[in-house]
Amino acid sequence: MNDVLICLFSSAGFDKAAQGLAGAGRRLADELGGQLRAVILGSEAESLALEIARVSDAVTVADQAELAEYQPETCLNALVELCGEALEARAVLLANDTYSQEIAPRLAYRLGGSAVGDGVEVSARGEHLRVSRQVYGGKAQAVIELKRRPAVVWLRARSFAPPAHRETPGAITRAALDIKPDERTRIVERKRETGGEARLEEARVIVSGGRGIGGPEPFETELKPLAELLGAQMAASRAACDAGWVPPTWQIGQTGKKVTPDLYLAIAITGASQHMAGISEAKTIAAINTDPDAPIFKHSRFGIVADYRQVVPLLREKLAALQK
Repeated sequence: MNDVLICLFSSAGFDKAAQGLAGAGRRLADELGGQLRAVILGSEAESLALEIARVSDAVTVADQAELAEYQPETCLNALVELCGEALEARAVLLANDTYSQEIAPRLAYRLGGSAVGDGVEVSARGEHLRVSRQVYGGKAQAVIELKRRPAVVWLRARSFAPPAHRETPGAITRAALDIKPDERTRIVERKRETGGEARLEEARVIVSGGRGIGGPEPFETELKPLAELLGAQMAASRAACDAGWVPPTWQIGQTGKKVTPDLYLAIAITGASQHMAGISEAKTIAAINTDPDAPIFKHSRFGIVADYRQVVPLLREKLAALQK
């Protein structure tokens, strides 16, 4: 069977990652000559199901009480049942949220398939699928051929354009799964961190600070007002996160988040290969650094060699004047 299955979690909604996932699934399904099917896990999935139905051939919703709260083992069991005989597919695609990254390799093992992550392109090659991903900090691109079916792949957010709406929406059905909650783990407490209006993976503009910022205070007094004027999300390098200046959820890089903004403003970031791995898909990189030989300038379209404390106030002043 040459169908393509995309898996989504209702808690994320029809965000940029979900739209890109649907776009990648539609193109791959058309290439294979199969259908695009979607599976949605979680509660209150009606609005998401309607959105997905407009771009897919069929939607299956699993909104049982056991799936209302994300539990990796419970959700994995549900996906194994859904992706097995009932909705057997050539490829299973997931977005690049934390849930999908955690589940994808385990799902591939349970289904007897193969897995790869952080894909920026997926296509058919004869009997097998090929997935392209960035390696060596974005300096090269590896093409991985997946020989065991199904191919389970999680894709980098915003690397794929959303699909066009179909004239006739796909059918929506509800699955009655025989699953039980995982009793080995339980949620003790939830803390929601205020991180802005959008997830970093979806942000169009990002203002990011590095070790050269000098401490936690400038993130609040210098970078945050600039980000607000730009309508941007805040981020940081690993060094700034490891120092405890900002939350670890802000980290961009090889061991952090991989982003694809229209503009990435790197302030006091040298641009080590590990950091560049997280921003290799950014459309425009602009940098401010005191070191004229900083690696970040090799990847930047715009660069200013100066102390950020002299430049950022001027940028804020100019932006504020333009918005009057």
